[in-house]
Amino acid sequence: MPILLKDGYKVGHKFQYPDGTTLVYSNMTPRRSRNPETQEIVFFGLQYFIREYLVRQFDEAFFSQPKETVLKAYARRMDNYLGKDAVSYDHIVALHDLGYLPLEIKALAEGSLVPMRVPVLTIKNTLPEFFWLTNMLETLISAIIWKPCTSATTAFQYLKTFTRYAEETVGSDRSFIPWQGHDFSFRGMSGVEDALMSGAGHLLSFAGTDTIPAIDFLEAYYDANCEQELIGSSVPATEHSVMCMGSQDGEIGTFERLITRVYPAGIVSIVSDTWDFWQVITGFLPQLKDKILAREGKVVIRPDSGDPVKIIVGDEDAIPGSPEYKGAVLCLWEIFGGSVTEKGYKLLDPHIGLIYGDSITTERQDAILEGLKRKGFASYNVVLGIGSYTYEYVTRDTFGFAMKATYGEVEGRGRDIFKDPKTDDGTKKSAKGLMQVFRNAATGRLELKDQCSWEEEQQGELKTVFKDGKLTAVQTLAEIRERLKQQIQQPEAVPEL
Repeated sequence: MPILLKDGYKVGHKFQYPDGTTLVYSNMTPRRSRNPETQEIVFFGLQYFIREYLVRQFDEAFFSQPKETVLKAYARRMDNYLGKDAVSYDHIVALHDLGYLPLEIKALAEGSLVPMRVPVLTIKNTLPEFFWLTNMLETLISAIIWKPCTSATTAFQYLKTFTRYAEETVGSDRSFIPWQGHDFSFRGMSGVEDALMSGAGHLLSFAGTDTIPAIDFLEAYYDANCEQELIGSSVPATEHSVMCMGSQDGEIGTFERLITRVYPAGIVSIVSDTWDFWQVITGFLPQLKDKILAREGKVVIRPDSGDPVKIIVGDEDAIPGSPEYKGAVLCLWEIFGGSVTEKGYKLLDPHIGLIYGDSITTERQDAILEGLKRKGFASYNVVLGIGSYTYEYVTRDTFGFAMKATYGEVEGRGRDIFKDPKTDDGTKKSAKGLMQVFRNAATGRLELKDQCSWEEEQQGELKTVFKDGKLTAVQTLAEIRERLKQQIQQPEAVPEL
């Protein structure tokens, strides 16, 4: 039951506010980045939260259920959690009788780049007797929103790096960038919903994904349509069990069977380190060269262990002239050759490619692309698989997401409220009062003005997206992607820390 999706201490807050409280006005804000190079987050996930929780779950599991059933379930949980008759339930009955959530949520457009300490949304009650409802939802809003924002932000960092190296080593062609970051994270995420929210955040910046249900997520909650647009895609690919079943002695035969009989055309990705990756590179591929070049499509070689930078770019500590010393891309170039981009960098023949999907991070991404550049190779020579090592090694505190009340009304009089713990380093210091988010005309960046009047609060970039039980503005995947695309063309302004 969605009315129970909250921290236990929220149960009693309705009774703790001052007598005469009629309004609670709160916001959600990324307060501080743990990555000095990332000072703006990508806002994403609110429309999912609204459609799934505030609309579907509250309608189906609360308002549409008989009042007696709802009250009995709520009372049973509270009586056995806090003690018999520890709290009253009249406010729950009143909400059920009302038949909708009397709330208004104003938010920035999803896909916006939002600096630290600028709120992504505000929320307030629309009926005075339901002042308690605003912050009751803090737990649920926080639990749902931080992860898609964080994954979308991480994916955007990968996208910016791929774009920068494409500009430096490829030229005007941008067509391959959406495929250079591939989501391999599903199996390592903390449950299916986590994987879907994160996977959808990845797809704001890229088209490559192995998280199939993230496509369903974007169709269901962001009005995407796979028959009319590219949401996400992948290619045929092997796993170690496939290669092992062919036996170590028959590995080259497995390669040949895959590229000539199973997939005689198109792209196929073959995991190549089941036994000896360098034997595959220097032994098998030269033997299969003519068959690979005769195919209409690309054979993608996939190393899956070791140091990805050394495997792809080369290991300077290895024996000079050895394949380990050269790295996989140079070895493939020596076998298959290729072309030179308009920027003067080497690009492998389109019949052969390389993907690496193990333990990739943004730091390793930069090291790989920079290493290839130094050796004269374009960034388009490699695809990187982004897994749970990237998308799951984060917390709500990665960008300090928090929802706090900053304004309230008691007996009809407004109060600017805030927190500023003296024992804190300033991270937890909140804004005050009503809020307006505006775009600075000179810098193009979003900024916050707090302690506003109601007239000022009605202006700016925060727009109503939910009111009194209904989603009031729909944003599509296509719109969000286009918003991000426009923003990547502008350098991120990083403030002094």
